[in-house]
Amino acid sequence: MRLHANARLSLIRRRELVLEVIEQRRALTEAAEAAGVSARTAAKWVARYRVEGEAGLLDRSSAPWRVHNRTEEATIAVIAALRRLRFTGPEIAELLDRPLSTVSGILTRIGMGKLGRLGMEPAVRYERERPGELIHIDVKKLGRIARPGHRVLGTQARSQAGYHRKRNSLGWEFVHVAIDDATRLAYAEVLTDEKTTTVIAFLHRAIRFYERHGIEVQRLLTDNGSAYRSTLHAIACRTLGIRHLRTRPYRPQTNGKAERFIRTMLGGWAYSAIYRSSTERTQALDGWLFHYNHHRRHSALGHKPPITRLNNLLGTYS
Repeated sequence: MRLHANARLSLIRRRELVLEVIEQRRALTEAAEAAGVSARTAAKWVARYRVEGEAGLLDRSSAPWRVHNRTEEATIAVIAALRRLRFTGPEIAELLDRPLSTVSGILTRIGMGKLGRLGMEPAVRYERERPGELIHIDVKKLGRIARPGHRVLGTQARSQAGYHRKRNSLGWEFVHVAIDDATRLAYAEVLTDEKTTTVIAFLHRAIRFYERHGIEVQRLLTDNGSAYRSTLHAIACRTLGIRHLRTRPYRPQTNGKAERFIRTMLGGWAYSAIYRSSTERTQALDGWLFHYNHHRRHSALGHKPPITRLNNLLGTYS
């Protein structure tokens, strides 16, 4: 039972109060004084108990019985329909000429307060059964470190003299990642570019990494980058006996496991510490990868690390 925050009497004490008055014939004022409440409050509980019994001792809602300026049901239906079309709260308020606070309250009340994937096609989630059946590969660009950036110094650092000098722009590093669909066992390297030859060399090293863990790579899923669409990459995949799959154009969700791993990697490695140089950041990657594969608990794996799922699927249990 939810009691009012300022209630002086609990449910048990209210019952004792009314029984003292009704069954023991105690004076109302005496019972009220003993309970530490006014005679008016004691009379209220006694009257409710006589009419409703035990249910009368529960707190009632303080909301009014009737709200004269309540939004019409038809308007609420229109607000819900616009929300399914992914209109924001301010857009709905402007379109219907209603206060934003009213629209926000209605959206929250009908369970549509957060836009999320509302109105979009449902996410199609899948997971391969065997290790190596499908490997996701992707690339993430990271700016080289020339001096502490705004993540360390704050946004005010951008207004300082010399912050945007060209000498502080050292270009990009490319983090190539591979993650197994069934086990989430991951491999990553920081390389200088994302050219075709670089991508193929990374693929060979990734395959050797998975082979050391007893995994035979059968399929490869990438985006539609030029390196992955090249003839050389197709020849390399055919030579390795790997079937190459590509995501739908403009649909990075198809390669969602790699995208999610990159988000985790950025938060746990790239942006989690203050690095003095790009070299120092790169050197920290191996340690973080070992932690991810062997110790970090993965919610999709029953809160166990990827290496545990790998051992269970391969039957090694080591």
